[in-house]
Amino acid sequence: MTQSSRPRPMGMTLPMGNDPAAIRQRIEVMEMVLERSFTIPGINRAVGLDSIVGLVPILGDVLTAAMGTYIVWEARNLGLPKWKLARMAANIAFDTALGAIPVAGDLFDLLYRSNSRNLKIVKKHLDKHHPSTRIIEG
Repeated sequence: MTQSSRPRPMGMTLPMGNDPAAIRQRIEVMEMVLERSFTIPGINRAVGLDSIVGLVPILGDVLTAAMGTYIVWEARNLGLPKWKLARMAANIAFDTALGAIPVAGDLFDLLYRSNSRNLKIVKKHLDKHHPSTRIIEG
């Protein structure tokens, strides 16, 4: 076990450093947990805790908003400009507000992925300002 990572269940390690590559990996893991953790059988649609926990009125939406705010906090640690952080916060606020509507909000959570949008903002910033963190996705 290295000093910059700690063991996780199922053999995964999560980097603990403050370098851009470690922060990127933590953000990607949080986005995956919130948006793409499970697949709905039959329709092959990936969903995450945002959609599942959001079924619990009020509390679920507040909890997933707090988890999404972690991504914004990590983005702040990367030095993203304030306007990008505000855009990310607006994505979360929009998702939370509409997700709080009974039934229709739960359907909305399946379609609007604020955390994936925020990950895209972070990736664009990192690819421009820290190209060494770029990962070939395939």
